[in-house]
Amino acid sequence: MTGPVFDELIHAPNRLQICSMLAAVDALEFSVVRQALDVSDSVLSKHVKALQAAEYVSVTKVRGASYPRTWLALTPRGRKAFDGHIAELRRLLDLAQGSG
Repeated sequence: MTGPVFDELIHAPNRLQICSMLAAVDALEFSVVRQALDVSDSVLSKHVKALQAAEYVSVTKVRGASYPRTWLALTPRGRKAFDGHIAELRRLLDLAQGSG
């Protein structure tokens, strides 16, 4: 487990949701994430590209029976950064509640 580290890149609401979803699975299809966030392809693509540039998310295109599918996954670096960010949010919450 990583120590508490606030990560500005992950903290943006859509990116935090993307990382949260990906943390619970090995990979998710792009369209599933898009529907869960209720955003357009272009909005999701923008956030995924930012996470990909930081090497937090990997993008894999797989040729499906009828059309190509795009899969998203947290990289080990992304998982470490997400865990650290969540630990920092918990630490801040504990301070706010007077238990830190």
